[in-house]
Amino acid sequence: MAALVAFVTAPDGRGALVAGGGETSLELVGALAPLVDRAQELEAAGSTRWVWWSAAADAVPLVSAGLPVARCWDVAEAHRLLVGGWEATPQVAWAAAHGLARAGLPEATRGDLFDFSAAHPTEQAPDATGSSRVVRADSYLDPDAGTASWRPDDATLLAWGRAALDCARAQKAALGEVAPRAVAAAHSESAAAYLCLELARDGLPVDRATAERMIAEAAGVRPEDEADARRIRAERDRAVLEHTPGRETTDLRNPLQVKELLASVGVVVPNTRKWVLEPFRETHPVVEALLEWRKAERIATTYGYPWLDAHVGPDDRLRGGWTACDGAAGRMTAQNGLHNLPTALRPAVAAHEGHVFVRADLGQIEPRVLAAVSGDEAFAAATRADDLYAPVASALGVERPVAKIAVLAAMYGQRSGAAGEALKGLERTYPVAMGYLDAAYAAGLRREPLRTYGGRLIRLDNVLADGPAEAVAASDAARGRFARNAVIQGSAAELFKAWAATVRATTRDLGAQIVLCLHDELLVHVPQENAEETRRRLEQALTDSARRWTGSTRVRFVADASVIHRWSEAKD
Repeated sequence: MAALVAFVTAPDGRGALVAGGGETSLELVGALAPLVDRAQELEAAGSTRWVWWSAAADAVPLVSAGLPVARCWDVAEAHRLLVGGWEATPQVAWAAAHGLARAGLPEATRGDLFDFSAAHPTEQAPDATGSSRVVRADSYLDPDAGTASWRPDDATLLAWGRAALDCARAQKAALGEVAPRAVAAAHSESAAAYLCLELARDGLPVDRATAERMIAEAAGVRPEDEADARRIRAERDRAVLEHTPGRETTDLRNPLQVKELLASVGVVVPNTRKWVLEPFRETHPVVEALLEWRKAERIATTYGYPWLDAHVGPDDRLRGGWTACDGAAGRMTAQNGLHNLPTALRPAVAAHEGHVFVRADLGQIEPRVLAAVSGDEAFAAATRADDLYAPVASALGVERPVAKIAVLAAMYGQRSGAAGEALKGLERTYPVAMGYLDAAYAAGLRREPLRTYGGRLIRLDNVLADGPAEAVAASDAARGRFARNAVIQGSAAELFKAWAATVRATTRDLGAQIVLCLHDELLVHVPQENAEETRRRLEQALTDSARRWTGSTRVRFVADASVIHRWSEAKD
């Protein structure tokens, strides 16, 4: 078993490295550089699991030094798994791990004349872990510890490290009581948080010239000044307004005015969302022009020249912050367009010279996850096929498209339309899987919390408790639909992160670098000569991580992997 070693930092640029228990005992405190050197030695020995309050708060020096941490325990990510939600300060995580009431959390000092926080108990509590300098007499953490204004002395910083170790051990014990795979999930969630820092450091390779050209095609040439920008914007609007003479003053950025514009040519719609307008493309030329205008407008305003200048560095890498968990079902998130890049700009995401991308996405991931988490043996048997929907269609006696709609409708809560009759067949043929979803739906109606397969708590008790009966009923139904999908989507996110962590660990010696994690898709930047071996290991990593995640091989997971030079070359 790996030894737990805490690596914690203070706002003044110092840190502490603390290990205790077993055969390892170590306490170092001071400047970060020698601590990072010692951390590199411990990592090379291969028997360390690092502990920090959060990767974002403590692990940046290690990431900046290029330390490829293999194992870690992120207290914040473990807390989000255990308790749900997003807030995971050290004080909140400590209280939850030690069974302390959230309502009793002390307030941090404000440092003004009206700050009465000094009335809180400040004497140190006797503590066998040696963390008494940061643990109060009432067993809560010092509310100022870890904040931007905190200035600990060396002894207190060491105590901060001991407290992190103590919290990690308490979390592990608590997670062990929650779900069989919760501790393993905490390991992969922690690895994902460290990967997020590496993603932010390394960035996504971009072909700047192509990006400039594609922005120009959509939004016009780079404006010389604000007046030129207004002229280009007016030209973009004119391509729509020329189809409706007499309405040239319409503000296309005002939904109400756009509705009036459309009504004037006989297109009456409840709103101007894309999916509402799509069926009217052939009704009048202005609809087609408006939909195309929106694509160009999005690039011009969100992914235009200012975006390119601000977020693509001189090394032609697009950078943004990443998080390992969205605070809901647990999906990864990213900033600066890394998760929302328009399809039109994907040709600009290009491997650098001498490199290629190995791109892979998990095929039919949510129904395969449903088979795993529900324990439905008949549905698990369908996952042995490359195309899961084919055996399902055969079992139901329907065409494949109908079977696909029915399976997706079951997970997303649709009970009518084309899927309605096939859903009855699903309930007869796969009663365990459908029962699992129905149980989640019922819990949602009751506003009861749920846990994913890996043990993440999903709270459903904080939405619309009061209001008109019709509104409450509609909210309850929506909560039920959310619940039945969240347990699947959240579990799929856990498997994805376990897969990404395994890919990171098993391809590093090939010079491979994960540069994008998009829902169920990985993009790996790798030297061209190692592309095929990287693809092979990526597929093997899925087999290995899925086996560890499910505890068996009865459910088959598949990945569509390809070697490409530009992201746009990937097949959807």
